[in-house]
Amino acid sequence: MDGVQFLINEKGEKTAVLLDLEQWGDLWEDFYDILVTRSRAEEETVSWSDLTAELEQEASPDGTV
Repeated sequence: MDGVQFLINEKGEKTAVLLDLEQWGDLWEDFYDILVTRSRAEEETVSWSDLTAELEQEASPDGTV
């Protein structure tokens, strides 16, 4: 497959992959987003109203966060 290289261990087993990001960058971003989403699946959720209230509370007097 063009733009894909496998790293192989001493047993001949594929252990890693190198992707040409110019060619496969969009696909990699999608894959990475899925990994991040799954890694955060057990995290506690925060409602939008709670988040905005917290950000407003943390804002400095000049209005910047």
